[in-house]
This record gives sequence, C-alpha cells and structure tokens, in this order.
Amino acid sequence: MHKHYAGGMNALDDVRRRLPDGWPLLLLAVWLVALAGWRPVALPDEGRYGGVAYEMLSDGNWWTPTLFGLPYFHKPPLMYWIDRAAMALLGPTPLALRAAPLLGAWLLGWALWIEVRVRHGLRDAQQALAWLAVLPLFYLGAQYANHDMLVAGWMSLAVVSARVALGGDRLRLGWLCAAWAAMALAVLSKGLIGIVLPGLVVLPWLIMQRRWRALVQALHPAGLAVFALIALPWMLLMQQRYPGFFDYFIIEQHFHRYTEARFNNAQPVWFFLAVLPLATLPASLRLIGALRRGSFELWWIVVIVGFFSMPRSKLVGYVLPALLPLAVLLWQAWQGRRGARWAWGMGALLCVAAVPAIMVWGKPDHADVGAALRSRLAPGDRVVVTGEPFFDLRLQARLSEPPAVLADWEGLRRQGGDNWQRELSDAARFAPALGERVLWTPERLARERCAPGRIWLVATRADALPDAQLAFEGRRAALFTLPRPATCP
Repeated sequence: MHKHYAGGMNALDDVRRRLPDGWPLLLLAVWLVALAGWRPVALPDEGRYGGVAYEMLSDGNWWTPTLFGLPYFHKPPLMYWIDRAAMALLGPTPLALRAAPLLGAWLLGWALWIEVRVRHGLRDAQQALAWLAVLPLFYLGAQYANHDMLVAGWMSLAVVSARVALGGDRLRLGWLCAAWAAMALAVLSKGLIGIVLPGLVVLPWLIMQRRWRALVQALHPAGLAVFALIALPWMLLMQQRYPGFFDYFIIEQHFHRYTEARFNNAQPVWFFLAVLPLATLPASLRLIGALRRGSFELWWIVVIVGFFSMPRSKLVGYVLPALLPLAVLLWQAWQGRRGARWAWGMGALLCVAAVPAIMVWGKPDHADVGAALRSRLAPGDRVVVTGEPFFDLRLQARLSEPPAVLADWEGLRRQGGDNWQRELSDAARFAPALGERVLWTPERLARERCAPGRIWLVATRADALPDAQLAFEGRRAALFTLPRPATCP
C-alpha cells in the first residue's frame, strides 16, 4: 500500500510538472464559474446592476449608465461595460450579469499568486491560492453581481504591483505603471476608494520603513499619466454632458455617503470584526495565530477594516479588499498543522453547498413575470411597475423601452431618505424630460389609461390598483392589466 501510494504521488507530481506554471489560475476560473449561473437574480442589487448593463446593451449606449432609462451615477461604469460585453456573448443570463465579480475574484487570485510566488516560490503560490479559493466570502462574493469584488480585485493587483515595483534596490517602472493602471480601473469600478485605499496601504508603510526614495518614486510621472489616461476620460465626458455630474458623483456619492448617517445599512463599528472571521470559516479557526504572523499583511487588513468601520453604512462586501492578505496569513498559519486538510475540505464543501442552498431557500427573482409579460406584450402597449424596485424586469422581459414607475414622487422627495425611489429621483435630475416620461404620478396614470393601447401593471397583490385585472400570478409578483375607465372620453 505504501509503495502504491508513493507511486501514485510520483505520477501526480509528473503530471503537475508537465502543466504550465499558471494552471492553478485556470483551475480557479473553472471553480468560480462552474455554479455561477445556477441561482436566480438576487434583488435588488443584482437586478439593479444587471439591469443597467442590459440597458447599455439594449440601447446601444456604452458611455452613460442608465436605470429605467435615466442617467445612473451612483457607481462608475466598468462593471456595466464588462457585463454588457458578457451579455452580448452569452445573452442576458444570470451568468453574464455576474461576469464582472467573477473577473474581479480571478484578478484577486492572480494578485495573490504574484505576491506569494515573488516572495515564496511557485509551490507556495499554489497552496496559498487553494486556501483563498475555499474562503466562503471569496467564493460567494465572486458570484454576487455588485461592484465590490471587481474593485477588490483591482485594488489587490495595485498593491501587489506597487510592492514589486518599489520593493527592490531600483524602481521597476513597468510594475509601477501596472499599479497605477490597476488603481485607475479600480476607480472606474467603484470610485475614489480605488486609489485612496491602495495609497493608504502602501504609502504609510513606506513612511514607517523610512523609504523616502521609494515614496518619491511611487509618484513617478509615467504612472500618474497612465492613471489619468484610464480614469479621467469617462468622468470628463459625463461632466461635459451632465454639468452636475462631479458634484453628485464625487461630493454626494463619496464624501456625503462616507460621513453622513442618513444612508441605509447602518451597522455597529465592530461589524467587520465579526463578519470577516465568520465569513472565512473554517480557515479562520486559526485566525489569532495568523494575525500574529502579520507585518505588511496585517497592516493591509487593518487599513481596509478600519476605513470601512468608521462610517455607519456598512455592507459585507466592503471588506473584500482584505481577503488577499488574510488568505496569505491563513495559509501560513495552517502550513504543517494538524487538521489542515479537514479545514480546507470543509471550506470547499461549504462553498459548493451554498449555491443549491440559496436556490432552495433564497427568494425568487422576476423571471416568471418577465416571461409572461414578454409573451403578452403587443405594439403600443405600455408597462408600469409600482411598490417594489423591479430593476430586473426590463432584462427578464427583454423590454425595448424602460417601464414607467408609479409613485407619489413629490411626497417621496419631501420625505427624503435613502432608498430605491431616491435613486430614480436623483437620476431624473440629470434628464428632466426623461424623468417626466418614466416617473409617473397617479395623476399621470389616470390620463394614460384613457390613451390607446393596453397598460400592463407589474406589482405584488398588496400594491396593485383596486380595479387591476390579474393576468398572471408569479412567485414574487403578479402581472395585471388596467382596464380603460368608463369616464374616458
């Protein structure tokens, strides 16, 4: 048995030696993509961001992100560009709308691969990547369509590239330009944190080490030029087309959202101190020992967790940029330790089991209502939604035009707050004429009901109008028709 086992291991080693060095990165891509298209679209986030990408594809517009046809500047466009390209190739499927986070996760894995291979060697890079792959927060974050994993991937690549560029006796300019390019793409992924956080990780570390020359080299004109050429054109174009863009995108969506308490998702200051270990089980069972090993990696984690712990608004995905250094420390902490294979295997099992569990116990999307609407819609018909954010409806129903959204818009503006109606109301500020066409008041609906053509209403039964006639009952919402009132001329 022993000889047979040894012979099998030797054969396996021979196979590994014949493979290209980067084969684990290909395996990582397969691991992440395999189950990524199985589950329904998660609402509202995946419906919102997938809907924006679908509108770009449907309307033939690469530059201005739109939601229900209205300019949508809560986030920059890189995720939408990636998902738009994926939808053009694969169709508007759940897998396609998750292309951007999948790419971001793979970039994060590539950054870890570079970091560990440069400092420890090829075999260690393979092992560290294997530990990263089975962290549930990493695996599920790769399959959730929002901007967090994409920006985490670019920021991780930026920090690692900067370390390679500035870590030796002389500047490696190509790596420095790669770092600045990654920061520019991070800015286009989620805004200014794409440059602020890598800067907070790398620059204070250089100062603590008294590496003044490297600190100056980090601001090399070539790197700054690369950043400007990638990050600035889209912002300048939007400011030219929509004069209030900079004030809204920079001041309101960055500084106000970070410093003010009026936004949603309020959590206590210790939120990420609980989330990070819980979401990386069972590898994090050795977290205390892992943190004791940390130097630069520990500093990296402290910067990310500290930065996002200060504002009241917190979401789990904000802490994704801390996964690379955490994975390195956890890999080192489990090396040669009893139970390492059990911890790795349980992590892999948790990741794989999470997808069918979400399919069984998670909430459905609007695919059934969208299909029912698509099969019934005729030329001249109009579609109205109300009560809930049906962000995925245009994608699910393949609507050529955005549906109208029914609400008391004046009352909502006076009420304020941070919600999906506020997002649409803000968007209408940049295109008032489009806002009039899309944001319907009850008075506007009363007039439209007397116009030619049917009106289809998508809503829950609780939000439907009293005289709405049920046409289809879905799992999450229903499709109604609105009859022409007898009072119409």
